[in-house]
Amino acid sequence: MSIRSKTAIAKGDGSFIIDHILLSDPKSDEVLVKIKAAGLCHTDHDSLSWGKPIVMGHEGAGVIEKVGNEIVHLKKGDQVILNWATPCMTCFQCQEGNQHICENNSPVVAGANGHTPGHASLESSQWQGKPIERSFNLGTLSEYALVKESAVVKVEEKDLNFSAASIISCGVMTGYGSVVNSAKVSAGSSVTILGCGGVGLNVIQAARISGAGLIIAVDINGDKLELAKQFGATHTILADKQDKGLEAAAQKVRTLCEGRGSDYAFECTAIPALGAAPLAMIRNAGTAVQVSGIEEEIKIDMRLFEWDKIYINPLYGKCRPQIDFPKLMRLYKKGDLRLDEMITREYCLEDLQLAFDDMLDGKNAKGVIVFD
Repeated sequence: MSIRSKTAIAKGDGSFIIDHILLSDPKSDEVLVKIKAAGLCHTDHDSLSWGKPIVMGHEGAGVIEKVGNEIVHLKKGDQVILNWATPCMTCFQCQEGNQHICENNSPVVAGANGHTPGHASLESSQWQGKPIERSFNLGTLSEYALVKESAVVKVEEKDLNFSAASIISCGVMTGYGSVVNSAKVSAGSSVTILGCGGVGLNVIQAARISGAGLIIAVDINGDKLELAKQFGATHTILADKQDKGLEAAAQKVRTLCEGRGSDYAFECTAIPALGAAPLAMIRNAGTAVQVSGIEEEIKIDMRLFEWDKIYINPLYGKCRPQIDFPKLMRLYKKGDLRLDEMITREYCLEDLQLAFDDMLDGKNAKGVIVFD
């Protein structure tokens, strides 16, 4: 029996439409999730130009509608957060603890299969009578999503705020995990954050949660710097667009850090020209982290690496979904992880274009699509 689902579909040519797809019943290891909320990020807008029709959306939370006959730990009515980095738990990287770069299921890691057995059967989603792929094996900008069991994390919480839960599975996890899992920021240390958008704000609050003593936010937008203070920034630097490589901003960072630079610096701008900028912000033997996922060739002055500086480029904050998502939800419930404050506005699916416009105009820290 198939179910009809209202869906945002990227056409591959830079545009999208709101239409309906047909989803079949879950196979043995699949679950059908009724989506309650889906977070938006720049990757969703990028998917408009991936050259093929695709069910959009890779952040989401909802309620299980149906489960496959082999699934024993999930049932109809369970609240879940969807996770796009689905581990197989058997490949080399999963056995090494690197579930976020699974060799069999990752939709982004070069050389990973990404289709079998990683996501729900392609034939299970139909649009205009033809199979259609789901963004990052999920497709959360839809009333329903058919996914593998490994793509959901159960949430045991009454009166769950689905909007807050929906944004955990990408920007929050990437920012928080880059601080806690990848860089392992220590208490009392100094941290610099370049770019105070959604990911940058999560780096800031993760640094606060980790006990960093000095948290320096850098951005060209004064409003974003004011927001950064709310999430834990102790100092702010208003950067100049003409400041090549943020060299002048780096000098201000050094002044705040006794002349030697901060212990850690995180690049969250997604601007290729600033890919090496965190190296200029850190002290000798400090750690620079490229968070935003720049995938372009850039030129780097190798003197920025002197002396003993470390530069890392983690994916998805080294996410272990079944471990990290419950931790994030506990921090949220405790009040340490600020998710409600991050959501600037909620939209219905029909207002997706407005949501994209607001995101691209820098009006939102985070926009969320909500479903009835």
